Amino acid sequence: MMTADEFKNEARRLRPRLMLKARYYLSDGDEAEDVVQDVLLRLWQMCNRLHAPVEPLALLLTRNLCVDLLRRRRPTSDVGLLQAEADTAGGNPCIERMMRVVETLPDWQQTILRLRHMQGMDMKEIASLTGSSEVAIRKALSRARQTVRDKYKKNADNERY
Repeated sequence: MMTADEFKNEARRLRPRLMLKARYYLSDGDEAEDVVQDVLLRLWQMCNRLHAPVEPLALLLTRNLCVDLLRRRRPTSDVGLLQAEADTAGGNPCIERMMRVVETLPDWQQTILRLRHMQGMDMKEIASLTGSSEVAIRKALSRARQTVRDKYKKNADNERY
């Protein structure tokens, strides 16, 4: 268990290293500062359960928060809108191939994938709706995405030859 004074000393010691790590990922000092503040706040909230060394956990939290921030920045397309556009434009071969692959998934994975990407539901909503845990939903969604990715690539490679 870490005392408040021990935490303050550890935070002062770790801050420069966390900033360096956050700047490496984000290339923006202001965003890096926000991430480091968030990491230190999360660590402070866990202070009564922390034991030295805290650095590995702090670095992992920093990396994860930076990656989450970068993922949110990346533009995404709503698969449902793409499908609707493809239907009205006479069909898009890529979307049609993707939807055929999705239809080959087991019902559970297909349902979760559709709820997440076509209905826009978040993990908590899907977990509540299905009666599963968020962890189980994340795992199933990850497996479904990987299967779709692999089958899509395999089908695309087969169509080239």
